Amino acid sequence: MRLLAATAGARVEDVIIQSRPAPDAATLIGSGKLDELRGLVRSCEADVVLFDSDLTPTQLRNLERALDCKILDRTQLILDIFARRARTREGQLQVELAQLNYLLPRLTGRGVEMSRLGGGIGTRGPGETQLETDRRRIYARIKKLSDQLEHVRSGRGTQRRQRQSVPLATVAMVGYTNAGKSTLFNRLTGAGVTADARMFATLDPTVRHVVLPSHRKVLMSDTVGFIRNLPTTLVKAFRATLEEVTEASLLLHVVDASSPHASHQTAHVLKVVSEIGAEQTRQILVLNKMDLLPEGMERSGRMAQRVLGEVRTPAGTQAVAVSARSGEGLEQLLEIIDNELPLDPVSRARFRIPARAGSLIHLLHERAKVVSSRYEDDLCVVDAEVPESIKRRLARYSVE
Repeated sequence: MRLLAATAGARVEDVIIQSRPAPDAATLIGSGKLDELRGLVRSCEADVVLFDSDLTPTQLRNLERALDCKILDRTQLILDIFARRARTREGQLQVELAQLNYLLPRLTGRGVEMSRLGGGIGTRGPGETQLETDRRRIYARIKKLSDQLEHVRSGRGTQRRQRQSVPLATVAMVGYTNAGKSTLFNRLTGAGVTADARMFATLDPTVRHVVLPSHRKVLMSDTVGFIRNLPTTLVKAFRATLEEVTEASLLLHVVDASSPHASHQTAHVLKVVSEIGAEQTRQILVLNKMDLLPEGMERSGRMAQRVLGEVRTPAGTQAVAVSARSGEGLEQLLEIIDNELPLDPVSRARFRIPARAGSLIHLLHERAKVVSSRYEDDLCVVDAEVPESIKRRLARYSVE
């Protein structure tokens, strides 16, 4: 929560932790703790009070009246950070949709004085209140944003299908925010993705190609970082972005091995991966920031055990220790990626392709090893050693 506050630009004056059997329905914290908090707000001359939990509309209203300052809960704080970091049109649409879905149940009207009267016989009365007008406008805006995001989703699906038409597997990076994903991504791909110590530095997915030790090319994507209690509105809004994770052939689960909370962070990421339907995708546990660990720990084998703790990872998950900053361990990581990715097997095949379909004949010459080719009337007969992905694409022209 301190990191979230600092990322949003706030200076933390003091922290209060409360333990109680159940949250208070009116104020979350109860009247006694509310009096203590009121005194602290006055002594610190605080502008904002941040709550590390979600507040109901009633609790939010009561706290604002009692403390006479701005109140933000955890979801509002994360949404504010996302709004600052969104750069692309897609990211801005996703953040605005999440903000409106959060705002809708928290609207409060201004009373009858803001009502509108209708015209004509039988329409005299309070009319449409400002609250109803606001809700109607927000519903219309949510509908428009959802349609625009659906268009973005279909466009991203088209791009993904175009990538899948070429025999390139996709590797997606996932992990807790500030685990070093973007730094590792830049190291592996040479991309210039923004990487800093603040949370949620990366909101929009970036895709680049990487050459593996076997000289195969794969596509690697850097995605948004996860966090404890990630708001469900954000998970829904970022569906188009998170599809890069669900469609990947392999996940690189990047963990900050130097964090004292590494095991909890790993568990939260696995939970979100399961929620978006990617729990069956094979994973590699990348223990990053090994340069910050005491010397010898990464070689002792204790690091992976300490990071995982009681967390159960998918069966067959391999762990590799790396340092994205120094580049140590990256060669071993690429070798493991090479071994884990499903191969595109090559087999001998014959195709009878119309001579006018020059693009398909060119595809065979570019992506397969052509053994022989000849023309029979208006057909081109090609014998080639061809990858399975290309063979499936040209299945209608295949000859047994």
